[in-house]
Amino acid sequence: MPEIERTDEEWREVLTPEQYQVLRQAGTERPWSGKYVDNHDDGTFHCAACGAELFDSSTKFESGSGWPSFYDTKEADAVELVEDRSHGMVRTEVRCRTCGSHLGHLFPDGPAPTGLRYCMNSLALDLETS
Repeated sequence: MPEIERTDEEWREVLTPEQYQVLRQAGTERPWSGKYVDNHDDGTFHCAACGAELFDSSTKFESGSGWPSFYDTKEADAVELVEDRSHGMVRTEVRCRTCGSHLGHLFPDGPAPTGLRYCMNSLALDLETS
């Protein structure tokens, strides 16, 4: 159960329509369209819906996928992984553990040391620079 629960109406009040579509309806922004794809600033990436800390910029890498990618989360329990069988395939959905919002997907093709690629939507993230 997420720590932060809001009604659908409450989410619509705090998120832009684009963020709502991604975070609450498991949408995906177009590749190469997100503000964090080519961002190289140092800092912490937070959930755009609730502010939970998700990723450190030191784990961000250039995946060539068109979405910001990270090889690890900031804290082990920052996200929840859920099997996603939508669109005729089996993938691993990544959700914010604090509010349950959809962030993106996890793939087993990332760099060392984890071999993982957390492929996130920029609309699901806010960067606090350091």
